[in-house]
Amino acid sequence: MRRAIAGAIVLVAVAAAVALGIAREGEDPGARCGQGFAARGARCLPGDGASPCPRPLVNTEHGCDAPDLRLLLPAASIAVGPSDWEAEGRVTARTLQVQAFRVDAFEVTRGRWGQTGDAARAASGMTRAEAEAFCASRQGRLPTEDEWMVAAASAMNPPRRYPWGDTGAVCRRAAWGLASGPCGRGADGPDTVGAHPDGDSPLGLHDLAGNVAEWVGDRAAWDGEDGGEATAGGIAKGGSWSDGLASELRIWARLELDPGSRDARVGLRCAYPP
Repeated sequence: MRRAIAGAIVLVAVAAAVALGIAREGEDPGARCGQGFAARGARCLPGDGASPCPRPLVNTEHGCDAPDLRLLLPAASIAVGPSDWEAEGRVTARTLQVQAFRVDAFEVTRGRWGQTGDAARAASGMTRAEAEAFCASRQGRLPTEDEWMVAAASAMNPPRRYPWGDTGAVCRRAAWGLASGPCGRGADGPDTVGAHPDGDSPLGLHDLAGNVAEWVGDRAAWDGEDGGEATAGGIAKGGSWSDGLASELRIWARLELDPGSRDARVGLRCAYPP
């Protein structure tokens, strides 16, 4: 009888894990990569033999890379707070109010940053000042934390837990857990942008969860209003390739670090006037 009960408990636990979309050791590594991308170690590389530069990437002068695409986010007012137990003590209940702005559809890549080789891989390891200077060179700036969260929520009220919805933090939706599991092992940096289209937001923003955590600014440069909860250091949003917990991909999660640090987990995307 005890063995039967224990077996039933195991079956229930396995079924629950499948229903919740929890990544499991031993699952097909290719399943984490979008169509046209090939799983190589912890990476999803463009080109599966049929297409050397799969959608949504495009051929550029420096190779297969992300297109220079900016999407419009409407003005929005959404309420955030500790809506689940993982957010308790980490999220202050408040209302985010932002004006319309445009934002990069993709994280800034090595090719766009000016690095050679592996052009479509997310750029990382820059200081916040360097990220700000890069955005300024493109007539933009870093988004504020509130703007980033509105973008990740697709301006929906109440916001979802992840850019794609409330559940299903599986490996095919984001580049996460690539250093020591559950989605891979041995990664020492970010993945190819756009390689996890199942995790795109409804507005078409790629990799807002995972790959690189993204620098955000302290305050909005155009309206002078606060851009999120105060912190003594820098903030990066969205979780990264090295995070092993799905909770770090939630839109409320934040990585606090020295603004002058060069962290391989951290990259950027820029915001622009509407």
